[in-house]
Order: sequence, then C-alpha cells, then structure tokens
Amino acid sequence: MFISAEPIIRRKQHALDFQDRQGLLRLKLEISDKTLFNNVYTRIDQVFVVWGLITAIIFFTAQFAPINWITQAFFWSALTSIGTIGMAVLTYFWVKVERLRWVLYSWIILMLGGVVITDLGILQGWSSVLMNLCQLWLGLSAIGYFCTGWGLRSRAFMIEGIFHVLGRSVLPFCIGWQFLVTGLVMTANLLVFAETQWDMRLPIENYDVLTEEQKEFNREQYLIRQAES
Repeated sequence: MFISAEPIIRRKQHALDFQDRQGLLRLKLEISDKTLFNNVYTRIDQVFVVWGLITAIIFFTAQFAPINWITQAFFWSALTSIGTIGMAVLTYFWVKVERLRWVLYSWIILMLGGVVITDLGILQGWSSVLMNLCQLWLGLSAIGYFCTGWGLRSRAFMIEGIFHVLGRSVLPFCIGWQFLVTGLVMTANLLVFAETQWDMRLPIENYDVLTEEQKEFNREQYLIRQAES
C-alpha cells in the first residue's frame, strides 16, 4: 500500500535506522565557522551518486568525444560492470534487512542485460540497436524504477519511472543531442534522489537479520522521525 500522507520527496531526515547507518558518509563544508554544506549519505545515496557519475561520463562522452563505437562499448561495459558490482556491495545488507533483494537482482539483470544488448548491437552492427541506444537505456532504467517503486511502495520511484518513459518520447525531437538529453535525464534524477528523502512503506520487523537491540533502536528512530515530521 502506498502511503499518501507522506510527502513524495522532502529534505533528508537524520534519525536513521540501523541498516541506513551502516557505511554512512557525512560531508560538511565550513568556512570561517560558517557551514556552507552539511549532509549525510547512506549507502543507498552513495549508489545514486556513483550511478549519476557513471551515466554522466558514459552519455556525455558518447555525445561529445570523438571515440569510435568499439572503444566506447568496452568503456561503457567496464563502467557499468563496476557500477553494478559497487551497487551490489553497498546495498546488499540494506536490501536484506528490508526484504528487497529481488529489487537489487532486478537492477543487476537490467544493467548487465543492457550491456550485452549494447555490445552485441555495436559489435554486430545491428542498426535497430545502434539507432535506439538512448531509448534502450531509458527504458531499462524505467523498468528498474518501477520495480523499486513497487518494492518500496514509493510514489517517488514510480514517478521517476514515468519520467524516464516520457524521456523516451522526447528523444525523437532531439536529433543530434539524444545522448546529452539522456545523460541529463538519468544523471539529474539520480542526484536528486541522493540529496533528498523519498517516500517508502512503513518500517518492517525483520526477524532474520537484526538483533532485538537493533530492532528496538529502529523503533525509537521511527518515533523520532514521526515527531519531527
């Protein structure tokens, strides 16, 4: 069930559950005792940042760098594989606690499947693939966001999936700039998710992973978040 009373997206909350605090990264920038930037990044946020950088590098390179397709295929495959491995390592404990391993596996299948199709299209000269690489990756990302939205019961991710589908429909009007547009769409939205708090279902009791102390800690954090909202 989707929680309609919760904002779709809002400023980050700092009362985090046990699984969110693992590998937490805190960034603070101060100049003359004045705080210019102060935020925390969970491992999920870190995955968004990593994928944001990867998509920017891949699609902006494809748009502006005079590199042949074979070299780019190798380049894309390496970066996407690194991103997929990093995603699995960073998120596995979290998805295990949240009982969302199927969402992680879905993303892995989508990303590696996309790499295989892309590489075969380039190496075999399949025009149907080469002419629709941007549509392919926006479509795969949309499926991933829909899976994530359903698993988390998150309207934010569902909307993101729709946004990627709409991005595919805009591409025919961006002849000559499709890679740039695709990169901007994918990168911008990933970074937005990294910098904000998105809606999701209520916390669950996981009897297989967390200890009683950890579960009690999560209950206390939930009450704090409710009081702050």
